[in-house]
Amino acid sequence: MNQFLPKPAIVLKAVFALAVLLQQQVWAQEKKTPVTPQQKQLQALRITEPLKIDGNLDEPIWQQAEIATNFIQNRPNPGPPEVHPTQVRILYDDDAIYIGAIMQDVSQDSILKQLGKRDDFGNTDFFGVFFDTYNDQINGFGFFLTPAGVQLDARYSSNGEDFSWNAVWESNASLQGNAWVAEMKIPYSALRFSSKPEQLWGINFMRNRQSTRQGYFWNHVDPAINGFVNQWGKLTGINNVEAPLRLSLTPYVSGYVEKYPVRNGDGSTSYDENFNFSGGMDVKYGINDAFTLDMTLIPDFSQVQSDNQVLNLSPFEVQFNENRPFFMEGTELFNKGGFLYSRRIGGRPVNFLNARKEREQGNTVIENPRETKMLNGTKISGRTQSGLGIGIFNAVVGRQYATLEDSEGNQFRKETQPLTNYNIAVFDQSLKNNSYVTLVNTNVTRQGSTYDANLTGLLFRVANKGNKYAVNGTAALSQQYFSDDTRLGHMYSIGAGKVSGNFQYRYTHSVKSDTYDPNDLGINFIRNSVDEDVNFRYNIFQPFWKLLNMNTQLGAQYSRRYKPDDFQNFVIYGRVSGTFKNFMSAGTFFNLEPVKTYDFFEPRVEGRYYAFPTNRSIGGWLSTDYRKKLALDIELNYRDFDEYDRRNFSYFIAPRYRVNDKLSFVYSLSRNIRLDDIGYANHFTDQTETGIVHRIIFGKRDVKTITNSLSSSYIFNNKMSLSLRARHYWSKAEYNRFFQLGRSGELMADAYPEGYFADNQKPTHNINFNTFNIDMVYSWWFAPGSEISIVWKNSILESQGDIVPRYHKNFSNTITGPQTNSLSVKVLYFIDYQMLKKRVFKAS
Repeated sequence: MNQFLPKPAIVLKAVFALAVLLQQQVWAQEKKTPVTPQQKQLQALRITEPLKIDGNLDEPIWQQAEIATNFIQNRPNPGPPEVHPTQVRILYDDDAIYIGAIMQDVSQDSILKQLGKRDDFGNTDFFGVFFDTYNDQINGFGFFLTPAGVQLDARYSSNGEDFSWNAVWESNASLQGNAWVAEMKIPYSALRFSSKPEQLWGINFMRNRQSTRQGYFWNHVDPAINGFVNQWGKLTGINNVEAPLRLSLTPYVSGYVEKYPVRNGDGSTSYDENFNFSGGMDVKYGINDAFTLDMTLIPDFSQVQSDNQVLNLSPFEVQFNENRPFFMEGTELFNKGGFLYSRRIGGRPVNFLNARKEREQGNTVIENPRETKMLNGTKISGRTQSGLGIGIFNAVVGRQYATLEDSEGNQFRKETQPLTNYNIAVFDQSLKNNSYVTLVNTNVTRQGSTYDANLTGLLFRVANKGNKYAVNGTAALSQQYFSDDTRLGHMYSIGAGKVSGNFQYRYTHSVKSDTYDPNDLGINFIRNSVDEDVNFRYNIFQPFWKLLNMNTQLGAQYSRRYKPDDFQNFVIYGRVSGTFKNFMSAGTFFNLEPVKTYDFFEPRVEGRYYAFPTNRSIGGWLSTDYRKKLALDIELNYRDFDEYDRRNFSYFIAPRYRVNDKLSFVYSLSRNIRLDDIGYANHFTDQTETGIVHRIIFGKRDVKTITNSLSSSYIFNNKMSLSLRARHYWSKAEYNRFFQLGRSGELMADAYPEGYFADNQKPTHNINFNTFNIDMVYSWWFAPGSEISIVWKNSILESQGDIVPRYHKNFSNTITGPQTNSLSVKVLYFIDYQMLKKRVFKAS
């Protein structure tokens, strides 16, 4: 296939030359944003009398504390000092650290205070405090409070920001004249820190002034500098504090009722009901000052949000978001390197039945569960005072069975998932200059004859002293152990470039072997590839023309097969985005594949490929100002191919309307049209004189997809909310011609052999796919860490071969089809050992 490759190196050189020319120009005019001359410091003050967390800093001790002020703007443009002053003070005692902040403003009308659910900023002002308790400039904690009293919290690491982490802490807010006040009490049980008698923490404060969409930090955070935690100030004065015994229990009880359709052996549908009353518990235990044990016993995930099911015509599996709290909270260590796809745990059984193959054997599949049952899960994580982070994660999944019926009407069960243990271990050492080195190991052990799997990975990042240039890399070895064989695979990636400043660039070389397979506990779509990627970025952070800021990117990727060494893909891409002075954001992008490329995945047969045509795509997006009651998001995409009349067009439109500070609606409509799309349709073998020949059938089809979704929430107060999410997804694939895939990737007219179909029937692979979901959730946080939730779900999934031409008729058919309804009630109660001990002591 190399003879088809028209010298992509020339194009790469042209891209590089253009980038060098751009670099020369931007170096001549690059403006540095103002920065503080040195890292700020703040001293905390020890107190002996308890404080009342009421949003009023009226205790005299507050006036004795050192003040953090003179905040510096970070967005929309970095550098200007704050006009309306912010003052922050820090107190501490043996149990907790206290933060008091006063945010001055023009008037109370300028203080936006929309109510929201926990961890939802919404259209509101907020104040935040950040702690780097090990002072490693990589890992940290963030706690936020809005004027309406809504709490938010997050963890920070080399993976970025994680708002799925939740801690239990106290706070209150109040409006006072032309200012608003935030008061926080963060117990040491919510933090991790060393056992040193004198603590030195990284610290920063942030204020968001939503009426002008300005964000300020106490210690300046320059967007031109790589990293976030490394740009915080220092907190001194915390002495002789000890981490408390961190022990908390969160028992739960839940009731669940479900009515679901059952397909009978004669093809008809009846309904069955499932009632369940259960209980379980989450346990958190501080092993020492740094490490915490987190366990879930008999977990209940019945209330998690429904997955966005789609029609999948690709050769790759669909990746779903993780919505289960246990797998979302405090997993920043376990997600390093991207080797963990937690949906594997409790996901699809490893031996999930193929209904067609069972029919060929004379069996009818009565019940074939798509999920397995998790029995328990354990996490141990923490970081030593030397900066070594250690994480151990373990989960056990029980056996799963499918129910079948043979030709004589006898029902029997077949195991689809054995008893399985999932484990991941991570060792992450923080280094100077925002650098690190990480070792990761994942393991899957299954009982019985099914294979086991293991993966070992190494990650590193090394930056220079000024954090201007950095080199990073990843390497992994995958292993699958069968009873008579062991399969090994590997991958590695190495990248280097300029990571700070207005102008940045990066080159990455990555390799995935043909046998690399991390998918027992991770997820990987492409293997057997060698990729080269180069990209250049130029960011403007200061206002010019009608823009507040602008980001640009230009790059190219060149890809070959790992084995054999054949050309695979080449693409040039570019992006431009910015925010206008009226706070409307917009962007455009393009992708260009100027040469014929080769798709080795779509044919679904090893060694075969499809000659993918040259194509080009362009698109753009626009997002209006979210401060207004009515805001709008729009995106358009167009892609054109040099093959038949093949082209793709899609659009997305999402208006959002805020009725008041309690009620809001978001509606989204997306449409994707793929005309004369080419893709895999069927595969079978022919017996010839020379042996078995694979006949791969491709189809020309029109694929049209439309998605409607509506989300609404009513927030009663900062502890109680009601939310609704409804989604209808309709996708239809209508085939009009079939081809046989040639040995050189070409499409040949002789698709199906004569006599393949009985009675001269025409081949059809048409699909009309619908899924409809409603999730309604009532949540009441009646005490710190304690919640009552009521969830109603409605689910419909329908797939057929007859295409329905009109949307309204299709929707009517869908909602009258078989559907699953469920109602669940769950009560969680948080019990903290320290609080319980104090209550017992007072009572005695």
